[in-house]
Amino acid sequence: MEDAVMEMATEMATSGDDARMIACTSRAADPQAAVAELAEGLDGRKLAGALLFCSNAYPREALQQALAERMPDVRLYGCTSAGELTEQGYDTHSVVLIGFPEGPFSMASLRFDDLDRFDPAAAQGAIRQLVAQSRRDNGAGEGLHQVALFFVDGLSHREELLTMTAQHALGDIQLIGGSSGDGLSFRDTAIFHEGAFHKDAAVIVLLTSRRPMHVFCKSFYRPGPAKMVITEADAESRVVTEINAAPAAEEYRRLAGSPLSELNAQFFAAYPPIVRTGGQFHVRSIQTANDDGSLTFYCAIDTGVVLSIGEPVDRLAEMEVLFDEIGRKVGEIDHVVGFDCVLNRLDAEDRQQAGAVSRMYVANRVFGFNTYGEQFRAAHMNQTFTGLAVGR
Repeated sequence: MEDAVMEMATEMATSGDDARMIACTSRAADPQAAVAELAEGLDGRKLAGALLFCSNAYPREALQQALAERMPDVRLYGCTSAGELTEQGYDTHSVVLIGFPEGPFSMASLRFDDLDRFDPAAAQGAIRQLVAQSRRDNGAGEGLHQVALFFVDGLSHREELLTMTAQHALGDIQLIGGSSGDGLSFRDTAIFHEGAFHKDAAVIVLLTSRRPMHVFCKSFYRPGPAKMVITEADAESRVVTEINAAPAAEEYRRLAGSPLSELNAQFFAAYPPIVRTGGQFHVRSIQTANDDGSLTFYCAIDTGVVLSIGEPVDRLAEMEVLFDEIGRKVGEIDHVVGFDCVLNRLDAEDRQQAGAVSRMYVANRVFGFNTYGEQFRAAHMNQTFTGLAVGR
C-alpha cells in the first residue's frame, strides 16, 4: 500500500504467561546515557515490542542512533511528548519505555505517512490485512484479546479522520491512543517507528494477549451555564474567528468570567469548551490565542457548533472510582498505559493537585505521556485521561 509501512512481530508463544510487563525511565540529558539506563532496565528480557515516549528536549537523531546501537532487536513504537508519566507520576525531560514480554504478548504495526494525502479506503484495506495476519499468527481461540494502540502526529490536524477510519476497519477491536507533543511549543512533533522519528505520520500497533485488557476514557469536567456558538471558523485549520458574532478570543474570555485574564494554556485548561455529541459531552480544547483575536483548537471545530464553558468535577474522587472499575475489569493491574492530556496536567498543577494525581498514578502503575489529544474508539478527544489497563 502506498504511504503505509507494515511490520509484523514474531508469533506469540504459549508459555511464560507469568512474565510481567516492564516499565523503565531515564532523566539523563545525554541520549547515550538515557538509552543505556533503559537497556539496563530491560535486563536482557525478550520483548514482543515496546512503547517509547520521549521529551522533545532530546536531540532526535542522537536518540534514535543510541536506540539502534543499544536495542537493535527491540521493536519500538511511540512518539514525542508534552510531558511524561513515569514511576514518579507527572514527569518532564525524560524518556519512558514500556515493554511487553515475548510470550504473553504479540505486536504488529502499520505506519501511515504524508497524512495530508491520507486515503481512507486504502488505509482500511491495510488495517484489515494487519488484523487478518495477526489472527492467523495468533489463532482465534477463546480468551484471546486484541487492542489497537494509535499514535498520531499532534500537529497533523488529521486525528478525527484517521481515528474514525482506523476504528471502522478494526471492527470489534477497540482503539486507544494519543497525539504526539513537543512540550507546549507546537512546532515539531514526531512519531517513532522502525527505528526512526517520522513527521506527519501515524502508527497503529495491534497488541494481542490472553491477559485481560481494558481501554477507558475519563473526563473531569462538566458543562457549565455559559454557552457560545461558533459563528465563523476555518474547519481545515481549526481556527475560530467569531463566537456569538463577536471576536472569538474576546468573547470566550468574557464568557469564562475573566475578561482581564491572559489567554494562555493554563486559562484554556481551567475553562475548557465542551460540546454535546451523540448524547455525551466532550471537551474541545483551545490550543492557542492568536494575534488577530482568533482561537486555534486542538480538535475539529466548525461554524454552527454550540459549546459550553466547562466546570471541574472532583478529579481525585473520580480517579478513585475509575481505578476501582479498572480493577474489577482486569483484576490485579500489571500496568496502565496512560494518555493524559497536557491541559489536564496544567489544570492539576494550577489547582495544586498534581502531587495527589501523581501518587495515584504511581499506586496504579500508570506509565505513558501527556498528549495533544487522545484517541478512544472512533473519537478524537481533548482534556481526558485515556488508557489501556493490562491485568496480570
